[in-house]
Amino acid sequence: MTERWNAAENSRSHVVIPARYASTRLPRKMLLRETGKTVLQHTYEAACAARKPSGVVIATDHVEIAREVENFRGDFVLTSRDCASGTDRVAEYARKAPKAEILVNVQGDEPEISAAAIDR
Repeated sequence: MTERWNAAENSRSHVVIPARYASTRLPRKMLLRETGKTVLQHTYEAACAARKPSGVVIATDHVEIAREVENFRGDFVLTSRDCASGTDRVAEYARKAPKAEILVNVQGDEPEISAAAIDR
């Protein structure tokens, strides 16, 4: 499995969606599929509707989530399982995309986030 992400050298801003596999309250939450799509896919598609970011990437610690992202043709980066929070995953991504000036942290369980909120 190869990371798929589009952190172009000149990209200024990205939406980063941290997605942890082992949620403490609801394990595998990102992979729940009540509507035919996973929670994570709904969130990714909502984030992709924003106009200002140059890309959307999922930062995950687990290959099962990465495979799901590949299934819906999204972009992802694998992060350490030692990340204590989503913010830590965003920070790890930031180190891999040093030219990005703006990173918008959208939680993976926000499938109804509006593009306008991200653009603001």
